[in-house]
Amino acid sequence: LPLAAPPALRCRRAGGRPSRSLSQGPGSVLPMTLPLWDTPAVPQARTVTLVRLAGEIARAMSAVGLVAVEGEVHRPSTGRTGWTWFTLRDRAAQIEVRVPRAAAGRSRVVAGERVLVVGRLEWTPDRGAVHLVADEVSPVGAGAVAAMIAEVRERLAAAGLLDRPRRRLPVLPAVIGVVCGSDAAVKKDIESVVAARFPGYPVHFQETTVSGPGAALSIVTALEAIVTRPGVEVVILARGGGDATALLPWSSEDVCRAVAAAPVPVVSAIGHDGDHPLCDEVADLRAGTPSIAAAAVVPDRAGLLARLEQARVGAAQALIAQADGATRRLGAVDTEVSLRRGMDRAANRLEGIGVRLGDLHPRRRLQVCRDRLAVVVPARPIWEQLGRAAGRLDADGRHLRALGPQRVLRRGYAVATREDGRVLRRASEVAVGERIGVRLAQGSLAARVEAVEDGADG
Repeated sequence: LPLAAPPALRCRRAGGRPSRSLSQGPGSVLPMTLPLWDTPAVPQARTVTLVRLAGEIARAMSAVGLVAVEGEVHRPSTGRTGWTWFTLRDRAAQIEVRVPRAAAGRSRVVAGERVLVVGRLEWTPDRGAVHLVADEVSPVGAGAVAAMIAEVRERLAAAGLLDRPRRRLPVLPAVIGVVCGSDAAVKKDIESVVAARFPGYPVHFQETTVSGPGAALSIVTALEAIVTRPGVEVVILARGGGDATALLPWSSEDVCRAVAAAPVPVVSAIGHDGDHPLCDEVADLRAGTPSIAAAAVVPDRAGLLARLEQARVGAAQALIAQADGATRRLGAVDTEVSLRRGMDRAANRLEGIGVRLGDLHPRRRLQVCRDRLAVVVPARPIWEQLGRAAGRLDADGRHLRALGPQRVLRRGYAVATREDGRVLRRASEVAVGERIGVRLAQGSLAARVEAVEDGADG
């Protein structure tokens, strides 16, 4: 059957090009053999390896970025490595969550409790599974928040951080550091206090995330960064008010430990007077509001100037009093009597020095030596000692001559030697027929051995 076509309707072939123009008139007909629209193209499959597919999935997971997911904890367990696993489930979906050991201080995992998990998706190629690696697991609900704060307080108390000695605030800090959010109200309150107490006082603001997922880690990073800035001698932690969930990062164990480990005093000004996060109990000073904290840290310029003026006046008065006293003492002194006494003391010291110098004169020392030699007895004892020594020497000589080998030979003994001059001590040292020498008291003999009889030693 013919098909009526609307005016100016153009038909395209499968390749996308127009086949021909149809009639412009109202009574035109279109043969059924011509196509009216493009035929949809069939998608072509892309051949990839399993490794490449796994890499593309991992990149896709990484592109998701940091997420915050709320759900119920199901089947939690902790391994020997310190990692915690649990299933985060809701009414229609669930996902496996892995909590590294490093994030344990920022996490609370209790079965059946509703939590907010902040983390990133991770693809495990060897198991073909997707996990949510948590940076932080926070409870949701007033009861769960209170329970988590109680657990953290127990750990801090066991570590001795709640009753540690508090440090005194510096009177005139070089630079004041402030960790706060981007909330203009908190910064404005602190700046107004600075302008009222000491205009232009150096204050450095370190803005960070103060609530919500990942806030605890951001606060720790900001605190560690600000205490390393040159001149910072005190830090204020400032935040506006909020409910228990909003202030939960300030009760994190990591934040409390960072406050205790800070090298400078830390003032906690979190929320209002009714808010008491755990960092208030660890800080060196707790202030009800950021304005009160600023007033406690920023010195009062007018007060300092008044104290300086008071010290200047006191020092001037002390100098004047000291000069007046010296003038009065000097006026009461008789200069003539004092001069005469001084001259007498100088003359006495000069006389004593002259006596000591006279004793040390070379002539005086030489005379002392002569006097000592004059009282010495003449050299008689020396000749007596020489006589005794000569007698001992003569006796020793006679003793040596009596023990000499010549005296032994005179008593009928002889000394037998080999041809090379060595003294014979045993008959076995020579052989029959060997020539030997015999030394007597007077003269010597040349002999030949006829027989050898080696007797026993003795």
